[in-house]
Amino acid sequence: MKKYLKEAIKLGGKDLEVEYGKVAKQADGAVVIRYGETMVLVTAVSARSPREGLDFFPLTVEYRESSYSAGRIPGNYFRREGRPNEKEVLTCRLIDRPVRPLFPDGYRNETQVVGTVISADSDNDPDVVAITGASCALFLSDIPFVNPIAGVRIGLVDGKYLVNPTYDERRDSELNLIVAGTEEAIVMVEAEANEVAENIMVEAMMLAHKEIKRLCLWQKEMFKALEIEKREAEAPQLDDKLSAQIEKKFAKKLREALDTTGKDKIASYAAIDELKKEVVESYPEDDPDKRAMASKVFGYLKEKIFREDILANKRRPDGRKFGEIRNVACEVGWLPRVHGSALFTRGETQAIATTTLGTKSDEQFMDDIETGEIKRRFMLHYNFPPYSVGEAGRFGGTSRREIGHGNLARRAIEPLLPAEDEFPYTIRIVSDITESNGSSSMASVCGGCLSLMDAGVPLKRPVAGVAMGLVIEGNRYAILSDIAGAEDHYGDMDFKVTGTSEGITALQMDIKVEGINAQILVEALEQAKRGREFILGIMAKAIETPREDVSKFAPRIITIKVHPDKIRDIIGPGGKMIRSIQDETGAKIDIDDDGTVNIATADSTAADAALERIKALTAEAEVGETYLGTVSRIVDFGAFVEIFPGVDGLLHISEISERRVRDVRDELKEGQQIMVKCIGKEGNKIKLSRKAVLKDEKAQAKGE
Repeated sequence: MKKYLKEAIKLGGKDLEVEYGKVAKQADGAVVIRYGETMVLVTAVSARSPREGLDFFPLTVEYRESSYSAGRIPGNYFRREGRPNEKEVLTCRLIDRPVRPLFPDGYRNETQVVGTVISADSDNDPDVVAITGASCALFLSDIPFVNPIAGVRIGLVDGKYLVNPTYDERRDSELNLIVAGTEEAIVMVEAEANEVAENIMVEAMMLAHKEIKRLCLWQKEMFKALEIEKREAEAPQLDDKLSAQIEKKFAKKLREALDTTGKDKIASYAAIDELKKEVVESYPEDDPDKRAMASKVFGYLKEKIFREDILANKRRPDGRKFGEIRNVACEVGWLPRVHGSALFTRGETQAIATTTLGTKSDEQFMDDIETGEIKRRFMLHYNFPPYSVGEAGRFGGTSRREIGHGNLARRAIEPLLPAEDEFPYTIRIVSDITESNGSSSMASVCGGCLSLMDAGVPLKRPVAGVAMGLVIEGNRYAILSDIAGAEDHYGDMDFKVTGTSEGITALQMDIKVEGINAQILVEALEQAKRGREFILGIMAKAIETPREDVSKFAPRIITIKVHPDKIRDIIGPGGKMIRSIQDETGAKIDIDDDGTVNIATADSTAADAALERIKALTAEAEVGETYLGTVSRIVDFGAFVEIFPGVDGLLHISEISERRVRDVRDELKEGQQIMVKCIGKEGNKIKLSRKAVLKDEKAQAKGE
């Protein structure tokens, strides 16, 4: 029978509370973590024996935001939760990335962490709470996860840092930074920012880590109180004698195969695979255990040679200096029919980026646990086909990796977009990766920026991104700019930084070691800044400023403002009027609740026709103005004259003529067109005069 424990700690002025031993007691570890009135149930289960034949850790992380947690019923046809939305997928990644590297080396037991939001208030986002909850579920169990982590969000409002800011505070924040770490160091960073300076970013990370230390010590106190015993996890051992043999015989050949100077990635990989085959086949076929060990030793030797070359010989596999960026080539306007396009190539990484401009009706509608539904005006979709790495593979749904990379690129560019009232378009970027050898997400940022400028989107400033790497052993370390695939795989850090000449717009960092200190962070950010500025300089040669006009194939949007009460007149009963305008003119019409009307079409004649129809429907009579009206109805005391479609005014019998009129029908007929002047308005009632028009005409005649 599991013990029961309930503990709380202050974080950002609120209680963070963990309850253990009440729910999901058959899981290896389970907690309900609460912040405000937001509650997340997090469970962890790990198999008792390893999965044979795997060369990776089979960890899966699931996170779901239940609609009931916010008092809502799902809006889809089935009225139940479907596949994970983008926010849920990104939160899965936020949990997975810091947790995965902290399991023991060689651990191959199938492990699953599941986070379920069971209560959601309108202030506190459950994503960062779930990171700490996942650590509690794993650490307060017998699973061999021995170093707890915690997650903290930092905001920046009016120059002040906020710990775990609310949704409202985040809307005013210059920074949205999520940091995960152990007591010793930071292990993961995810950030979006409004051109924040590097020193501010480091300060925010250090503040987050200060809070993380407290949360990790708190978890260790709970662990002691529960008297949990961890399972034994044996690290895989290499055969030292076999390792020495293979290193002596094949190290030189392997170093040559790893060297990519003057050759492409595919050739290098082929040479490595051929050498691995030679190593394995140098041992008897009837001794599969020795062959399997030889394969493991070969992998270990690859990493050893890579790291030795970096730290001891100060040499990268392709011969570049540590801060050097690979060759960059940019081309814009490459695709003739799209609204904006760019081909961005950096080394062996290449992206085709396209921008499409749409109308308000093209906005993306997304479920949201805070508000129920949100509209997204800017989308960036990232595609990573298997041919980009020279492989044949299955095309399926969008992967978690593609969603994560697309989200990072979107956050990098979004702060530079013009406001909707300045540029009333819905914007979609698609980044198709055609080659990949290191940081295709940063290629998507650069290519996406170029395609936006080619499309005539008035960006505040160009934005670029660069991926940084780190190799560290003891006090020795090397920071690498623009890392290639091998440097990402065998290195200790993947640090992606995007920004403009003014500051950082997005940041993503994953650490494979126990963590890094502030000094390395500062150096990495400064080196990234130099790399970013270098790439921005090359991008400027392709296109320095956004084009003055949008593509001839893009819709032209005319924006007018009408009184909100007039919206119903444009729409008409059951939408009849707006449909008829769109059908007759071919224009696309979007209306906001505040009375903003956007008329979109590539045909200027159609736009003008739609504009005139809407003006006629929403026009209001002004006192002193003269109108050509049609007599719509005659009554004993006067006539009703239609001066705009559906808008009548009263022409009293005394205002029909300068002389006395006995019978209105002696002067007017229904359907007759006459000039009338607006002489007064009382609410919706309009007073008209024909007599005033006749007087004006006489006065003009005398003046002539």
